[in-house]
Amino acid sequence: MHYKVILRILGILLMIFSFTMLPPVLVDILYEGQSSKAFLTGFLITLLTGFIIWLPVYKVRQDLRTRDGFLITVLFWSVLGLFGSIPFILSEDLSLSFVDAVFESLSGLTTTGATVITGIDTLPKSILFYRQQLQWLGGMGIIVLAVAILPMLGIGGMQLYRAETPGPVKDSKLTPRITETAKALWYIYLSLTIACALGYWLAGMTLFDAISHSFSTVAIGGFSTHDASIGYFDSPLIEAICIFFMIISAVNFGLHFFAWRQRSLMHYWQDPEFKFYLSILGCISLLASLVLIFTGTYAPLESVRKAVFEVVSIATTTGFATADFAQWPVMLPFLLFVAAFSGGCAGSTGGGMKVIRILLILKQGSRKSPA
Repeated sequence: MHYKVILRILGILLMIFSFTMLPPVLVDILYEGQSSKAFLTGFLITLLTGFIIWLPVYKVRQDLRTRDGFLITVLFWSVLGLFGSIPFILSEDLSLSFVDAVFESLSGLTTTGATVITGIDTLPKSILFYRQQLQWLGGMGIIVLAVAILPMLGIGGMQLYRAETPGPVKDSKLTPRITETAKALWYIYLSLTIACALGYWLAGMTLFDAISHSFSTVAIGGFSTHDASIGYFDSPLIEAICIFFMIISAVNFGLHFFAWRQRSLMHYWQDPEFKFYLSILGCISLLASLVLIFTGTYAPLESVRKAVFEVVSIATTTGFATADFAQWPVMLPFLLFVAAFSGGCAGSTGGGMKVIRILLILKQGSRKSPA
């Protein structure tokens, strides 16, 4: 292990991460809040800690090995979860314990979407924005973003990319240079976020809610600025936009890259994982709709609306809600949880085992043994 190089990279990444605490300060000023002190203090603590870690080893130059990349990834997510919790700890509007604050921070960064905070609607806009921002940064992976930056600092990033990128196809490059690959992924990620925010805004959300929810939608995170989640808006159009971007964001970003570069959608229909992924969502949505209709849980159109949204949200591991599906009849709640095990496609922001692994297991199981 090259521990000095690992410390140098950890220090650099921590200093970079500290600047993500400044946008909430601007939001706080814009909405005349009183939470700027918590974020500025967190920024200074994180920046100084990163600088102290980096300073003694800033001259060290060694190539990273793959196992170094794995260690950096584990350390960085752990350290980020700790330092990302500082604004939550210092905020007088939350009064969270240390454990609760770290939980909220890690839940955001890992796009888990679980929360210990109640009364979300009454929180300052800066705190709400910070929660959403954590998910957005964690969605594509801060490590992948760092891969685009580290070569400028004289540090190779291939090992970090291999350690961070999910799925069994993670060693394939989209471009000859790994830095260009990371940049391409983030350009696509940013473009989807902007398109999602515009869609929400045009559909009736406020600009703040539109940007905030675009962060957690494209990141497949599920955090919301309201206790009632997407159900707060009670808008079929907003739900339709959300469904579209949840589906798109849980697709392998490599397919998005090829579609963008070659100006063609053929790569999607030629990809077996993508077709299997849509089949899963389509079949479960149809089944859920029929069960809700025939049991009289909702009116027919409402049944389809609720079923499709909840199936896509849970199956892609996003976690947005428009209904309490735990109260749905028969086996539907269990079916949705089973769907969440497969999650999104490899190389996407979705969680779960990844659809490609489920497909490979099915194909392997269906093969006839040689006579």
